[in-house]
Amino acid sequence: MFRIGQRTPLLLFLVSFLLCLATLSRAQNDTSSGPPADPFLDPKDDPYNPLKYIASNTLTGIAFALVLTVALIHTFYMKRYGAIWMAVMVVGEYTYVAGFGARFGLHYHPDSNGIYIAEYLLVVLSPCAFIAADYILLGRLSRHIRCTQHVLVPAHRLTVIFVSSDVTTFLIQAAGGVLNISQNVNTALMGSRIFFAGLILQLVSFLSFSCITAWFVYKVHREEPAVWTQDAHRAWYRDWRALAGALLVSCVAILVRSGYRVAELAQGLDDGVAGYLTTTEAYFYGLDALPLFTAISVYVFFWPGRFIPKFNSATPQDLEATQLNSIDTGSSSLGKSHFPPTHWQPESSA
Repeated sequence: MFRIGQRTPLLLFLVSFLLCLATLSRAQNDTSSGPPADPFLDPKDDPYNPLKYIASNTLTGIAFALVLTVALIHTFYMKRYGAIWMAVMVVGEYTYVAGFGARFGLHYHPDSNGIYIAEYLLVVLSPCAFIAADYILLGRLSRHIRCTQHVLVPAHRLTVIFVSSDVTTFLIQAAGGVLNISQNVNTALMGSRIFFAGLILQLVSFLSFSCITAWFVYKVHREEPAVWTQDAHRAWYRDWRALAGALLVSCVAILVRSGYRVAELAQGLDDGVAGYLTTTEAYFYGLDALPLFTAISVYVFFWPGRFIPKFNSATPQDLEATQLNSIDTGSSSLGKSHFPPTHWQPESSA
């Protein structure tokens, strides 16, 4: 059965690749009066240089290597520990890597509109996958510790509501991004405004989600002391509170990046002229790439599959019946594990 929480984000990133290819093809067919003879001479005032600077291969190489390393580790973790529902994040990491790869091309061809389009769409749209993964994770975590009553949004609707929001803002940003790279000034300005609207909606949605996540952790801490300490005897990489902390760190990092993107676009919203946040490479790496790297790399240490087991076929009713049966027979198995051991096991690599 189709499940929006797990499959729709993956399909959206396939769409983003198609958008990149389509717009890249269109851009390569655009004709103009031609770039300057030496595009490296004055990139800031070069009307054909969309970045307004020469992309640093050193910074690009570091970012490319770091994000690719995280993506490979997460791919291995999915195979080793499970949590296939985090695949949307992994796919987003590879598309993000591809965006950095395009920046190598911009270093040598700073006036290439086609390379810029690919880089722009991949870099600005890939974080939607990271956001979707966090949405899915909260629902999984709340069900795992059986505290869904402390999630302000009904847990069975949480993923659908927020992933649907992510889908909507993704499509708005994609549409705005395609228009934004147009050679027509008015079309490009309209694209910037559409993209800005998508970013604002995404920021509001994710800020709401972050507040819900923080409230959930707070309520469990205050009102469910047994649940809060149920993993206290386990190693830190088996304690659900560590995973909750990682989720909060990821949320804060993404909020920083979203705030930067909103401020960046706001500078050129009226006249279409890029501001200093856009034309200064240090801001891109310090307020966009670094926060996003933090948002995904935190799961290298706290991979959800190590905390949340995969149920084979048991339903909540089955689990309740098993617990009641264990109580009736005087079994002590419930004191050893939060879930009946006959009904779950970590996802295997098979």
